[in-house]
Amino acid sequence: MRKFFQEIKADLKFKTAGPGQKLSEPSRVPKERPKAEAAPKPRQAPTDEAQMAAAAALARMEMKPKAKAASSQDAIRSQVRKELMAEAAASEKGLSAEEEDFASPAKEGAAALSVSGVYFICPLTGVVVRKEKKEKHLREAIQSYFSVDPVAASIMEIHTFNKDREKVRAGVETMAKYLDNIYLHPEEEKYRKIKLQNKVFQERISCLEGIHRFFQAVGFETKTLPVPGQGKKFKSIKRTTEEYYVLKEEMLTRLEDFKDYKEQLLSAEPVRAQLDRQLCVFKPSPEAARFELPNDFYNLTAEEIKREQRLRTEAVEKASMLRTRAMREKEEQREMRKYNYTLVRVRFPDGYILQGTFYARESVSVLYNFVREALRDDWLPFELLGPGGLKLTDENLPFNECGLVPSALLTLAWDAAVMADIQAVGEEQPASALKPELLSRVQTLS
Repeated sequence: MRKFFQEIKADLKFKTAGPGQKLSEPSRVPKERPKAEAAPKPRQAPTDEAQMAAAAALARMEMKPKAKAASSQDAIRSQVRKELMAEAAASEKGLSAEEEDFASPAKEGAAALSVSGVYFICPLTGVVVRKEKKEKHLREAIQSYFSVDPVAASIMEIHTFNKDREKVRAGVETMAKYLDNIYLHPEEEKYRKIKLQNKVFQERISCLEGIHRFFQAVGFETKTLPVPGQGKKFKSIKRTTEEYYVLKEEMLTRLEDFKDYKEQLLSAEPVRAQLDRQLCVFKPSPEAARFELPNDFYNLTAEEIKREQRLRTEAVEKASMLRTRAMREKEEQREMRKYNYTLVRVRFPDGYILQGTFYARESVSVLYNFVREALRDDWLPFELLGPGGLKLTDENLPFNECGLVPSALLTLAWDAAVMADIQAVGEEQPASALKPELLSRVQTLS
């Protein structure tokens, strides 16, 4: 059947038929040709891209459930034409069949993912949300907090949604100075007004998100006031009024609040959603070393994914080149920076597997703490062994510098001396070192 499809594809690629005409049968070469007749010119072979496209189409057709036999060869040819047209369309988009599968791991028939995605826990609501919905949820949570504490909510906005930390620092320090002047010199009217067109205000403060809400929350209101000193000398100046933030009179009875506002403003930190470890415990399984990761784990755009696929063909050539150790290390580090997260599994001596999600740049010490918190007896000393039995001794190194991205299977080994002492005492040991509440929701690794 496969040979039959290949013959049809060759026939379609190298023969054309007009409307209403039947496709002609492939010409057959006679076994012997007269010596006087010139040898036929070999037909040009299909390009590598065309062969790969045809192979991918055939593979997909063979993987589909077998349907009833086609009623005619025309129906089969029609199906093949559809496959070829799909391949051509994918090629025009710059994606081969293989690249499309790489970019869309959730396609029908794809292998089950080891984890459905990357999730975060909102510190304000405790809700777990997917990575792409994280910022939207944070905004909604902070917006809701305005009904509880508008000053604190506006400070959260300033520190969380302005990404340039240096600009935030400069703006916050200037705002703190305004509040300090009001607290220290409440009788001075000039400190209770802030001109919005002031150069310092424009450069350091008005460019920050959340500023207007903050000034409203601490007791300022917007007013249009006449420009002072407008006499005959300034008749040519058209502008006679300016916008100001003016402190409400009743706020002068709450001067201690301004001291608190200043401290909150200076000490606040951005609200950051916490990475959800998605802790899982699996029964012993020979599939422990197999990982299928979603695109969330990769620090790549769709264009970069396509580029990575094309670069695969160059890998063999690069491997044959003579490179210095420094060149190899630099390339390895660049490779490791492709990943934002890593999925780590730790296999215990009894075969049980503990799984968690981590930032690629987190230190290995975080993993040790993660394992320790899952133990029934967290005082038991242990070591984590990487591929090849290599001990992870430097806990300060990040995952991506230890080669533990985008996924890794590690082995836990107990301290032999301590375990020998425990056995010598003769105390009955539990079946597993993991906490009972974790074992109660153990899963089967598929």
